[in-house]
Amino acid sequence: MNLFRLDASILPRTSGSAELADLAEAEWTGAHPDGTVVRRHLGTDPLPADAWATATLAAFTPKADRTPEQRAAGALGARLAAELQDADAAILAVPLYNFGVSQHFKTWADLVIAGAGPTTPLLKGTPTVLVTTLGGGYGPGTPKEGWDHSTPYLERVLADVWQAELTVVRRELTLAAATPGMEALRGMAEEQHGRARTEARDAGQALAGR
Repeated sequence: MNLFRLDASILPRTSGSAELADLAEAEWTGAHPDGTVVRRHLGTDPLPADAWATATLAAFTPKADRTPEQRAAGALGARLAAELQDADAAILAVPLYNFGVSQHFKTWADLVIAGAGPTTPLLKGTPTVLVTTLGGGYGPGTPKEGWDHSTPYLERVLADVWQAELTVVRRELTLAAATPGMEALRGMAEEQHGRARTEARDAGQALAGR
């Protein structure tokens, strides 16, 4: 059995998304002690920002005329796509940054699409957990309702394009504990944290087939 684990936090030592993903992963590894975990951390090991454009242009260039940079970028995209396609299960921990996905996650997703093609269902039938964390509140009735442009994008790519069997674990208000002006939200934030931890464990158990 092969689990693919992706992290995108730029603060790996204090990452709320990694904490929840760890809980889900622990359930999977407990059920599959001999399984393999393929890891990719975009926050600590980002991909080249220009690789997607280079790989995309390579696809429109005859093989014999491709530059070494184009061949390398195309091979990188193919390798990233294979990591997903070879997975029996997947966990992606992707925080919200500046109301959307970070550029290093977008680079990864674009390179995967360049490597596999825009409509290839890389995760078809693959149980997949998306863990996403948001510093503020974005739910119905909040001042920032509608400002979360990350979660819908992630769901479209993972579930609609790559056809994953997707479970979303979402935690909001992660900045409440340390941000002045958010003191009144700290009780709610703790409740959300506890609920997200439970959901992450449950999602991990489902991922493991328990």
